Amino acid sequence: QVHFVESGGTSVHPGGSLSLSCSASGYIDNRYCTGWFRQAPGKEREGVALIYLNGGTPSYAKSVKGRFSLSLDEAKNTLYLQMDSLGPEDTAMYSCAAVRSGGYCSFSLPFDGWGQGTQVTVSS
Repeated sequence: QVHFVESGGTSVHPGGSLSLSCSASGYIDNRYCTGWFRQAPGKEREGVALIYLNGGTPSYAKSVKGRFSLSLDEAKNTLYLQMDSLGPEDTAMYSCAAVRSGGYCSFSLPFDGWGQGTQVTVSS
């Protein structure tokens, strides 16, 4: 099984930037999809950014495309999310997860290994 621990969340002003980290442990190989999700109070969890470990390129939700950037440091077993031009709509608990796949990645897949999440709050 795989487990994640997220960090880096804090309170920022609108228009600011923030970088989140997600450290993975447990078994994971290059057939896994992994990514960032977020959930705001009273709302359903939504996918933010996703990458297939076997040489895939990141995919993003429309709401964050062009503002967020997902990167992976395989040596450190860590996933990152660089967030720019933050707005109040980005306020949420951000979490990481992964799912094994044969090459198909989608936010709707049954992701596992959820961490406790890291809170991002964008306000004045």
